[in-house]
Amino acid sequence: MVLWMVLAASLLAAATVVTVPIRSRVELFRSSGEWRDVLLAESIDPATTAIILCDLWDKHWCRGATERVGVLTAKINPVLRAARRKGVLIIHAPSDTMNFYKDAPQRRAMLAIPPAALPMSKEIPTLKLPIDDSDGGCDTEGDKFYKAWSRQHQAVEIGPNDLISDKGEEVYSALRLRGIKHLLVAGVHTNMCILNRSFAIRQMTKWGVRCILMRDLTDAMYDPKDSPHVSHNEGTNLVIQHIEQHWAPTMLSSDLLERLR
Repeated sequence: MVLWMVLAASLLAAATVVTVPIRSRVELFRSSGEWRDVLLAESIDPATTAIILCDLWDKHWCRGATERVGVLTAKINPVLRAARRKGVLIIHAPSDTMNFYKDAPQRRAMLAIPPAALPMSKEIPTLKLPIDDSDGGCDTEGDKFYKAWSRQHQAVEIGPNDLISDKGEEVYSALRLRGIKHLLVAGVHTNMCILNRSFAIRQMTKWGVRCILMRDLTDAMYDPKDSPHVSHNEGTNLVIQHIEQHWAPTMLSSDLLERLR
């Protein structure tokens, strides 16, 4: 009887694991400068997976960015619902808005997690991005920087068991407590916060966390009038390729959604 129960539990656990295609880029011939896409299959267990939503603010100082985030939220919610049902941890990380969430149970739950000892950061060089965002990257005329945001976009659903944080140390502690092996990253912007926030790809990678960018749930801050003078979408794709080459693989949320269903 006990053996049967153990076997049943093992089969149930195995049944929850999903295999998704992930994409990376490799330089097959050293110093050739020729990078090629490589598709691999990665097994992901929802019980040891987290999704973090980076800086999906209610309003951005750049109108174009605000409009594109609004489009992203419609794509994000179905993924979050399916992921929650399977036990994936959802972390909302709208930077500089924690005062808005100070009484939210999801924020209090994050603050209640005991701090984990941080590992020594790996030495990984930061290379130049393939786009010029030195002027802020806004592609709508006349917009000037100001703190336009006060909370996460209202359309993004926050579940009762989700967590809220904008600090890398807190997020890392939550990941360690839950035994998270894969951190799926969505949100904005690929060339800025997705790479540079303490809870996002660069720092988490340096701490040894296996990050995967959901490339269809992100956007860049890029103006086509700046180098390399390509379309906004192509500018975003160039940054995604940069991440695949130097930091983390990417995946499509649509692939994850299909398999979770």
